[in-house]
Amino acid sequence: MGTASSLIGPNEVIEDTDGGGGEACEIPVEFKPKARLLRSSFRRGPRVIGASFKSTTSVDLEYAAEYERLKKEYEIFRVSKNNEIASMQKKETKLDKENKRLRAELQALQKTYQKILREKESALEAKYQAMERAATFEHDRDKVKRQFKIFRETKEKEIQDLLRAKRELETKFQRLQAQGVQMFDLADSDSDDNHTDVTDDWDAAMASLLQTTSFLPQTLWSNTVRCYLMNSADTQPEVDLLLQEYLPKLQMMCESLGNFFLPVQFAVECASQYLAERKREIEKSSLCLFLLGSALPRCIEEDCEESFLKNADTRPLIIYHRLEESSGNSDLVFQMIGRLSDAHQNQKAKIIEHDGSAEEGAKKVFSQVEKLIKQELLGWGSTDLENKDSGIEDDSTNWEEEDIDDAIWDMHDEQEQLEAFQVAVGSSCELGFEKYYARLNELVTAPAPIPPLLVSGGPGSGKSLLLSKWIEHQQKCSPNTLVLYHFVGRPRSTSSEPALIIKRLTVKLLQHSWSMSALALDPNKLLEEFPRWLEKLSARHQGSIIIIIDSIDQIEQAEWHMKWLIDPLPVNVRVIVSVNVETCPQAWRLWPTLHLDPLSPKDVKTLINLQCCNADVKLTREQEKKLEKHCRSATTCNALYVTLLGKMITSIKGLGNIDETLQKCFQCQDTVSLYRLVLQSIQQSLPTDRAKQLMREILCLIYVSHNGVSEGELLEIYPELSWPILASLLHSLQGTYVITYSCGLLKFQHLQAWEAVRLQYMEKEESDTITVYREKLVQYFSHQMSQGRVTWRDADELPWLFQQLGDKQKLHNCLLNLFVSQNLYKRGHFAELLLYWQYVGMDKTSMAAAYFESLKQYEKKCEGEDMITRLADLYETLGRFLKDLGLLSQAVAPLQRSLEIRESALDPDHPSVAQSLHQLAGVYVQWKKFGNAEQLYKQALEISENAHGSVHPRVAQELDALAMLYQKQNKYEQVEPLRKRSMKIRQKVSTQKGNMHGSAVLRRRALQLEELTLGTESADTARILNELGVLYYLQNNIETAEIFFKRSLEMRERTLGCDHPDCAQSLNNLAALYNEKKDHEKAEELYERALDIRRIALAPDHPSVAYTVKHLAVLYKKRGKLDKAVPLCQLAVEIRQKSFGPKHPSVATALVNLAVLYCQLKKHAEALPLYERALKIYEDSLGRSHPRVGETLKNLAVLSYEEANFEKAAELYKRAMDIKEAEASVLGGKALSRHSSTGDTFSLRNALASNPYLELGYR
Repeated sequence: MGTASSLIGPNEVIEDTDGGGGEACEIPVEFKPKARLLRSSFRRGPRVIGASFKSTTSVDLEYAAEYERLKKEYEIFRVSKNNEIASMQKKETKLDKENKRLRAELQALQKTYQKILREKESALEAKYQAMERAATFEHDRDKVKRQFKIFRETKEKEIQDLLRAKRELETKFQRLQAQGVQMFDLADSDSDDNHTDVTDDWDAAMASLLQTTSFLPQTLWSNTVRCYLMNSADTQPEVDLLLQEYLPKLQMMCESLGNFFLPVQFAVECASQYLAERKREIEKSSLCLFLLGSALPRCIEEDCEESFLKNADTRPLIIYHRLEESSGNSDLVFQMIGRLSDAHQNQKAKIIEHDGSAEEGAKKVFSQVEKLIKQELLGWGSTDLENKDSGIEDDSTNWEEEDIDDAIWDMHDEQEQLEAFQVAVGSSCELGFEKYYARLNELVTAPAPIPPLLVSGGPGSGKSLLLSKWIEHQQKCSPNTLVLYHFVGRPRSTSSEPALIIKRLTVKLLQHSWSMSALALDPNKLLEEFPRWLEKLSARHQGSIIIIIDSIDQIEQAEWHMKWLIDPLPVNVRVIVSVNVETCPQAWRLWPTLHLDPLSPKDVKTLINLQCCNADVKLTREQEKKLEKHCRSATTCNALYVTLLGKMITSIKGLGNIDETLQKCFQCQDTVSLYRLVLQSIQQSLPTDRAKQLMREILCLIYVSHNGVSEGELLEIYPELSWPILASLLHSLQGTYVITYSCGLLKFQHLQAWEAVRLQYMEKEESDTITVYREKLVQYFSHQMSQGRVTWRDADELPWLFQQLGDKQKLHNCLLNLFVSQNLYKRGHFAELLLYWQYVGMDKTSMAAAYFESLKQYEKKCEGEDMITRLADLYETLGRFLKDLGLLSQAVAPLQRSLEIRESALDPDHPSVAQSLHQLAGVYVQWKKFGNAEQLYKQALEISENAHGSVHPRVAQELDALAMLYQKQNKYEQVEPLRKRSMKIRQKVSTQKGNMHGSAVLRRRALQLEELTLGTESADTARILNELGVLYYLQNNIETAEIFFKRSLEMRERTLGCDHPDCAQSLNNLAALYNEKKDHEKAEELYERALDIRRIALAPDHPSVAYTVKHLAVLYKKRGKLDKAVPLCQLAVEIRQKSFGPKHPSVATALVNLAVLYCQLKKHAEALPLYERALKIYEDSLGRSHPRVGETLKNLAVLSYEEANFEKAAELYKRAMDIKEAEASVLGGKALSRHSSTGDTFSLRNALASNPYLELGYR
């Protein structure tokens, strides 16, 4: 019997109906027409003979049944579809109703929109009215703010008075205890009376080493190379050749490094008449050069003994000895050379024996002098000399071009400040400053916030001297304190320009944090950004920061330019400013003030007697009484007047006896009139009328100049002026405080002297006297420029002189001298350059067009590779200048031109091409054209890698630039790899070569200190040896550093004893050195010895004990001795709590370090409260957005993650990243994490210095 399987519909299930419990299955079958179904049924099996017709009938019956089933299914399908249609119709009806409702709402909204438009118009009108009201409110708010500030400062003063009263009560309490009165003391202080100066913290040591100590002679910190030259008659040909051919080369070499070269020569014929002048010049000289022949003149013999054999502070000496066969040499010459060779300072004497021509002899002398100046006076290394001699230019040795985006500033400004500080510190006059020191120290230790301290007094009251002496005292007693000072000179000088002052302070902050970042050159932006820089960089400094600005009232519009002073200062920053009482801005008079009292009669007598005693002058009792009676008015009892009066009594000759001198002085009722008397007296003492005329002209030239005049310039302006006359005149003027040396220039030492010269010489002459002298200077500097080279002196003086003369056309032509503008710009005098163009009457756009046209004209004259290279440099400087002006579209053209010139003249793969690409990319970054900038940065990176190798500062610079670019585009996943690679390069380079920005400073400082180690053994010599070790350590000269550390330790053990704290200092530094050399066993032994000494010799909570404990714990941690490190870290926490209080950031740092150890020991329960306590201290003391808060949050996030608290870990980590990104954006994308995720410290100073030991997680 057939089956109906072929009739099964698609996707239907065939079930086993025999009750066998089989499984249901689904068989896909194609549905076919009826006829074919029947035929297929008949064909399905083999044909059976004899089958009945009944089988066919059964098939029809089955088909009919199937038909009925399908019909029923169809009916069911039809009914369901009808139901669906009915449902859709209902939905359609519903949607129609909804559509009508929405249309009604749309019409209502359109009406509302029209109403809002009308309301908007009225709101705009109301907005302008509200803005006017807001401006009025802002004015009232500022007024209330100022009033509140005054109220707060008043309350702070009251608090200070209460604290002062508390200290007085404590003093009385101690006095009662000393008298035997038994009283209960609630606060026993554990103070340390041991004044041992321990400075083995590397950051503190570096801060003190970068500042020249006060007892160094002037020859070591002056920027003038003074060559004292004497020769016998038979060596005159060599001298003539030296002065004519080789002197200009030496001058150009020194000028290229920002120094003067000054030959000082006395003729042998008349040298005996100037014995005192020769002696003084030898003392001031940097090196001595003697040329001897067959005879030894008596004057040269005296000078040799004075300069080398008698003087302990020897200077380099070169002796040229011509050997002549025709005439025998004098035995005196050989005896003198033998004495010099046998002296203990023989390494300072260079003997040149020559028997050839004068030309060859002069060349030998020049080579020796050049080498000596470079190596011993300017601090060049041997590799620098080899590179220069072979013509190799290593761009990495030039710090100004080490990082293209580094801050541009003038080394001469820094030299001027250093010399002003040295001159003041060198004064032996104290004037009873001890009573003022206590007030200044109170400011440093007072709790924040505190406004600036105002040091006020009359002109000449000793404000600068007080601040200089206190700075020296602060550097000795508090090595961790960073003191930044600036001494403002006379008005309109470079030192009084506010933009340069702020830039110098910012750069000094960057230097001490071992970081260099791009600074805005626009004066307004610079003033706006300084408070933010101060806040960020002060947060990186471990100790306090003191900013001192002397004579701040000499700055034009000081109240506006220094408006950051009225804002709240960072917690660890203190500011001290000095002003004259008459010129102090009114708003500043509400600050805490330290007023310098006039000198008492006792001080006047002491000061004058001190000067008289030094000069072997004895005053009678009657004369002393007259002086005391005279020095009682406000203008005659100030320090400068009394000092000048003493100099008049002791130094001025030709005035008769002392009574006559006093009678003339008593007629002078102020300092200016006394200065005029000094000038008259010096002029009367000169031998000839011409000498008197020269004195007047020299002083007038100094008066009309911008920043002073050098001795060499005076000798060129007045060819008839001889060295003996000039030396004698300058000595008299300097000895009476009329002039002083500053940065190799002669300037007036005080404003009163400047005013006295004006009254004495300018008002008596014709009205155009000032113009005549300015024209003389213009003629001299114009002649200098016409010789084809522009020096920093030309750029400093000539534009300023044209401005003072009111000659706009000549000033315009001078500024279009591209090398003048380039010199000013590269030395950071951006604001000065802008002021000159504003005076000419040109705006930024027309100025850019004028520069570009001038460059085009200069390009037509360029021939030769050297001129083409200078042309590219000029185009690049112009592009950078325009970029700093904000003229980005105009800046592109000169930078592209510079790139084209370098690609065609040099090579497409030359490093200078990479420099041009970098600068052009910087413009595109500011222009927000990030795609173009990225392409240029990548090209510069590729060229730098091919030219310098993969490990070079230039490569690191390009990586940093790319990282900053990606950060601006929020591509943070690409930033971190670039930063890490850059940091690895900088670390490796610093390990190989040392910090290139500071290496020249360190080398020169090392030479200075070596000068001081030639004496006998003493504690001071041992300290200097220790400082030398630190210097060589920072230069990565480990072997030399080890020698000096060992010498220092041995000398201290012999002179002070093995248990003295200074021995612990040397042991500590040796341990750090061995740790650097991976000799951890020796380092551990030395640290333990140092700790044992300090625990016995010092108080338990002394900072030096904490320092050694910290680094010994670091070493234990490095060696895996965590159990030994834990108690030391606990001790460090206790020491810091006793020293600074429980809420100081240093305590939080110690807590973090202890928590790190607990985490490594898997003691998470002990670590968690330490992290939380540290976080609370950081947030309360430094603010919730401080980097240390972010790093502590990161550590807490890691700890929470390890404890499986993922939600809290994510929240903490997000906060940490927000703080890090905010810090990076403020620092221009160059901010680095100061801690690792495990709490290890990482500072920018460590990234650039060669001390990986300091990169560990303990501060």
